[in-house]
Amino acid sequence: MTGLMTGGGAPAAQPDFFVCDFFGASPKHDLAAMEHPLFSLSTRPDRRILEYAHNGAQITVTPSVKGRATIFDADILIFCISQLMAALNAGKPTHRTLTLTAHDLLVATGRETSGDGYQRLRDAFERLAGTRITTNIATGDQETTSGFGLIEAWQIVRKTRAGRMVRVSITLSEWLYRAVLARSVLTLNRAYFDLRKPLERRIYELCRKHCGRQAEWVVSVAVLAKKSGSRSPLRVFRAMLRETIRVNHLPDYLLAEDPGDMIRVTPRAVVVAPGLATASGPPLSGAALEQARALIPGADVYALEADWRAVWAASGRPQLRNSDSAFLGWVRKRAAGAGG
Repeated sequence: MTGLMTGGGAPAAQPDFFVCDFFGASPKHDLAAMEHPLFSLSTRPDRRILEYAHNGAQITVTPSVKGRATIFDADILIFCISQLMAALNAGKPTHRTLTLTAHDLLVATGRETSGDGYQRLRDAFERLAGTRITTNIATGDQETTSGFGLIEAWQIVRKTRAGRMVRVSITLSEWLYRAVLARSVLTLNRAYFDLRKPLERRIYELCRKHCGRQAEWVVSVAVLAKKSGSRSPLRVFRAMLRETIRVNHLPDYLLAEDPGDMIRVTPRAVVVAPGLATASGPPLSGAALEQARALIPGADVYALEADWRAVWAASGRPQLRNSDSAFLGWVRKRAAGAGG
C-alpha cells in the first residue's frame, strides 16, 4: 500500500498515515502535462533541449545527462497524483512528499517486478529529477515563469539485503503539487497503461484533454504533431498516425482522417439527450451527471459514467425503468465504498 507523508521527511504517526488502494482509485494525470509535450517519446536517451510555444504557453525542457524523462516515466507522476487526489477526496491531509511501495508502483503501472524492473524504476526517478522545465504555464491561479524538476527529490527509504528498493519517497515539484491541490487533473482509462507505443499514449492524452466527452475534436495533422512532441518529419508522423487509426487500440476514442490533412476524434461512447438510446447504453441526463459530481466531489463524472456503463453491459444489459436513478444509486454505493 502507499502512504502520504504529512510533513518533513519522516512518515507521520499511524493515525494520520493515509493509505490508498491505487487499484481501487482512478488513475489521474496533470492537465498541463496532458496538453503540452513535457515528456520524450523516444525509447533511447533523449538529450535534446525542447523549445515549445503554443497559444501563449512557452516551455523549455532541458534533459540531464541521463536523458529527458519519457512518457513511461510519467507513470510515476500519475501514480502520485492519483494518491493525492484520493486523499483530497477523502478529506485527508496531503503533502508533496510521498512514500511509495516500489512493488505497488510497478504493478499498478503494468511494469515488470523483476530485478530489471526495479533498476528501470530507479533510472526513471533519475530522469524525472534531472529533467528541468522552464515555463509560464499556470497551475492553480498562479502564472509565473519558473524552472523546476518534474520531481524535486527522491530517496530509497528501505532496501532488501540484496539491495533492491522496497520503499521510496518522492517529493513533487511545487508547480505540480499546486496543480493537484487545484484539482487540475483528468481521469485516465486504466487501459492507458496497456499502450506500449509512446505515440499512442501521447495521442490518447491529447484526445482526453481536448475532446473529453465532446461530440468531436478536429485538429490538423501538423498541430497534432507539434502538440505530441514528436521529432519525426511530418510525413513519418502522418504514417504513424495512420497506423494508430488502423490498429484502433486507443481506449475511449476513435480517430479518422478528414480531407485537408485533418484528424477527427470522437468518443467511443457519448452522452445523449434524455429519452434517446444509444448502442453504448441507457441515456443519462445532464442533471444526473451534476448530482454524481456532488456525490463524489472532485471525481471525473464522465469516467464514473463510463465505469457504470461497463458494469451495466457486464450484467447483461438489462432494461432500466429510470437510468438516471440506477446510475445515481450505483454512484452512491461507490461513494460509500470509497469512504466519502
